[in-house]
Amino acid sequence: MDWRITLSDIDMGNEEIEAVDRVLRSKWLTMGSVTQEFEKAVADYVEAKHAVAVTNATAALHLACVAAGLGPGKEAIVPSLTFVATANAVRYTGASVVFADIAGEQDLNISVEAIERSVTERTRAIVVVHYGGYACAMPAILELARRHNLAVIEDAAHAIGSELQGKKLGAWGDVGCFSFFSNKNMTTAEGGMLVTSDDALAERLRLLRSHGMTTLTLDRHKGHAWSYDVVDLGYNYRIDEIRSAMGLVQLGRLDRNNRRRREFTRLYRELLRNEAPQVTLPFSSHPGVSAAHLMPILLPPGADRLRFMEHMKSRGIQTSIHYPPIHRFSAYREEGDAQRIKLPITEEVAARIVTLPLYPTMTDENVLEVVSCAAGGILPKGC
Repeated sequence: MDWRITLSDIDMGNEEIEAVDRVLRSKWLTMGSVTQEFEKAVADYVEAKHAVAVTNATAALHLACVAAGLGPGKEAIVPSLTFVATANAVRYTGASVVFADIAGEQDLNISVEAIERSVTERTRAIVVVHYGGYACAMPAILELARRHNLAVIEDAAHAIGSELQGKKLGAWGDVGCFSFFSNKNMTTAEGGMLVTSDDALAERLRLLRSHGMTTLTLDRHKGHAWSYDVVDLGYNYRIDEIRSAMGLVQLGRLDRNNRRRREFTRLYRELLRNEAPQVTLPFSSHPGVSAAHLMPILLPPGADRLRFMEHMKSRGIQTSIHYPPIHRFSAYREEGDAQRIKLPITEEVAARIVTLPLYPTMTDENVLEVVSCAAGGILPKGC
């Protein structure tokens, strides 16, 4: 499909090409000094003590779950309105997923009250997802976690650069996980990062990232070590220097591009309120500063979503659904113990949600065209 306005796009240029070229010419491609520089830059940006780069955000989530002590017989509370990797990472450890409902049509994040109702004696962690780059209610969630002695893992895949009360998302919980997939606010094609201010946790994450080995290939190359021990059951979740080089350049573009995303989001909301007032606009009055990763709307009850999306497609405008709820997937319906509570708000929202195009290189004219097309495509069933 040759889209005239795509759902997302990448802001990338010669700087990334030159950075990758330098790595290739160096002939040191596996995780090394460029990755260390990238990790320091992200840690400084988020204002966390440590950053640990990995091959993707799913790996980051998995390591966070392992380090949090999840395993067979234990549970983690997770929203269902997210990408399946959030829940899969819990199940990789042998732990069970307990889904909690979202707060409402205006706040698509996990509900603090629903988390509280889901805590049992087997609960060990809360995995929050900052949907679309909008902050969960972190002060209340952290207070709840302290009362129940639970770890808090932030799935901040959408939220690099987001803030709440002047503090970057990802730095609120015990550990934060970022994604640098190709549709994210900054990209390394694939790639992820964990951030934490816990020294012991950071040391464990670094061990787990590379087979539980006490020294790395770079250490041996520099003559700092000649052998190694294996002290934990680790994984091969290393990132490479090529992606780290791209990440350093992309991080330099991030604040500017996030500002552009917020500007387009404001324009979308202003136009949609005027031209399509029957549409619900989540997060319209949300606290904090958002990375504005997604532009979600809720179609009015009774609207034919498939027809709406086909209408947009016929005019060359790409839309999507973020997300089909995880608890409705076959692999999760078969897990009888995984779903002990109903998710009425999640299911209502998930049936009506549509994601509109949003990326920093689009134009005001693109937004005007998307809104004009959307306003003409909101049709009730049977029309």
